This record gives sequence, C-alpha cells and structure tokens, in this order.
Amino acid sequence: MRCPYCFNDDTQVIDSRETEDQAAVRRRRECSKCEKRFTTYERIELLDLMVIKKDGSRQVFDRSKIIAGMRRACEKRPIPTERIEKAVDDIERELRGMPSNEVQSKVIGDLVMKRLREIDPVAYVRFASVYKSFTNLEAFEKELDKLKE
Repeated sequence: MRCPYCFNDDTQVIDSRETEDQAAVRRRRECSKCEKRFTTYERIELLDLMVIKKDGSRQVFDRSKIIAGMRRACEKRPIPTERIEKAVDDIERELRGMPSNEVQSKVIGDLVMKRLREIDPVAYVRFASVYKSFTNLEAFEKELDKLKE
C-alpha cells in the first residue's frame, strides 16, 4: 500500500479489525519512511452500481462523491469523520440491497438527506439548500418548517 503523504510503497499494518457491520476490514498502517499513520478499508468488490442522472446519463456509483458532499455540508460542525463514513456505509448498503443495480440519483440524494437530518440539522439544511436548489427564501423557510416538525 502506498503512503498517501510521501508516496512510499513500504508500509506496515499496525492494527487490523472488521468494521462494526463486518462489511469491511479496517487497517491502520504506518509508513516506514515518514512514519505517518493512515487508515485503509478493504471491501468486497461487488458488481458496479450504476447511477442514473437527471439527464438520463449513467455513471458508476462513487461513494467518494457522497462523502465529499456530506463533508462539505458538515464543515465547521462538531461531527466526527467516522460518523460520516458510517452514514455513507449505510447508504451504500441500502443501495446495494435494492433489486436493481441501477439507481436514480434522486434516490441517493434523498438517502443522504435522511442521514444528514439524523446527524445534524445545520448540515441537513446546508445540503438541502444545494440539493433542492432553493431559488427563494420561501422554499428555504418551507424546508426549515419541515425540519422543525
């Protein structure tokens, strides 16, 4: 495994354990050159999950896009990275449990909204404002009212 800091190819596994849901193996590694530590996850490679975009185009599911979007929404909020990772694991597991290996992007967005609502209301509103493309204050207020319920 290559070190993400200095790109050295010589790293050692310090600790290895299964994730809570036993869907992956979490490994703590240490670089022999720079001595920095990092975490890797080993997962079973499944059939590609295809995302059907609004315009009808298809692309391979990329969990890193969900992580990036959730991190942006959670920026400057007291939310541990592990909580975001777990939420994305749950979303991916739910998507892969669906009968088809093709899923509408709207389904993914709705699942992200659901998880963010459980995690942090501010992050939820941040994500919703972009995801739902609020064009005016009334749309924003309606979303806040739904959150208050």
